[in-house]
Amino acid sequence: MPTPGLDTYTPPWRAPEHDDLADLARDFFTREVLPHTERLLAQGHPDRDHYRRAGELGLLGLSVPEEYGGGGGGFTHEAVLLHEQTHVGESTLGLAVHSGIVTGYLVAYGSVEQKRRWLPGLCRGELVGAIAMTEPDGGSDLQAMRTRAVRDGDDYLVTGAKTFISNGSLADLVVLAVKTDPTRGAAGISLLVCEVGDEPAGFRRGRLLSKIGLHGNDTAELFFDGLRVPAANLLGGTEGLGFGQMMRQLPQERLVIGVGAVAAMQRAVELTTAYVKERTAFGKPLIGHQNTRMVLAECVTRTRVSRVFLDDCIGRHDRGELDVATAAMAKAWLTEGQCEIVDRCLQLFGGYGYTTEYPIARMYADARVQKIYGGTNEIMKELIARAL
Repeated sequence: MPTPGLDTYTPPWRAPEHDDLADLARDFFTREVLPHTERLLAQGHPDRDHYRRAGELGLLGLSVPEEYGGGGGGFTHEAVLLHEQTHVGESTLGLAVHSGIVTGYLVAYGSVEQKRRWLPGLCRGELVGAIAMTEPDGGSDLQAMRTRAVRDGDDYLVTGAKTFISNGSLADLVVLAVKTDPTRGAAGISLLVCEVGDEPAGFRRGRLLSKIGLHGNDTAELFFDGLRVPAANLLGGTEGLGFGQMMRQLPQERLVIGVGAVAAMQRAVELTTAYVKERTAFGKPLIGHQNTRMVLAECVTRTRVSRVFLDDCIGRHDRGELDVATAAMAKAWLTEGQCEIVDRCLQLFGGYGYTTEYPIARMYADARVQKIYGGTNEIMKELIARAL
């Protein structure tokens, strides 16, 4: 259904191929995933078969070069996929991490051998990818990480713990941030690719974390106790490059979060507009009351402005021009907008908005984490301020 104020707007980067991709993605999510939503929410993680089916349809690794099994596109294609996922209300599959982030690290920093080894499986959905940065005591302070990787012959021995890891319980491949030299601060951080699908010795998955939202999205703790990882799995080929690698990739991760935020805003306005046209109060539809019209006018305007800002950032990123501060602006401002708009739309549903019978309630609970992961919004404001 169209969004008032947005249905006549076309992003400047969008081409007919993006429209075809959107149709394919929307059909996949609507027909093959959404019918299983209640079951997936109850089990706390998506079905592995849905990753494989997405791979069969060519929806994974859209920005991965074709020679490694991907779609040969760019971030604009990933953005279309992620927008459609959120816009239709699908929140279980961790595609933002699997395809929007993990494959990006491998394309940017992997050797030819590493790319040939891992990317085709990720693009086919045979492997599920995760990235593990956050630690129980560290939060957004990546330099404070304690997970160690000590060289032992041709391997590294990894010891430590990670938490809040999206795709953690299903992941076959984990891009892991470790300290290879704890005496050098940020310069001692490296990235290792850990193959954990067969539950190797020294690796253990913790519990699925119980969250206030995103109940069907796999989030877990990971524990390492002498996990042996081949030194050949080091990204970049040299120790100490990890912090810089993460800093260069985090703008894309924050843009991924912004895509989801704007798609959620758009969906909230659409659902609410439809509801207030049907629901009556004091003898007339809710849309007939001035307060309802004023709230919706403000929400759709904020959504339109957010969409234009997001599309400018997507265009910049596609041209290789997105800087750290602008990505931080997008992540912070768009997620703040998401939470505000969903909250205001829920209010127009009245008591029904507080029941899970209506999608707006689930959207409200799902939205809150957007201001936390990918670097808290407080950290985003610090990054913006440093650029002044």
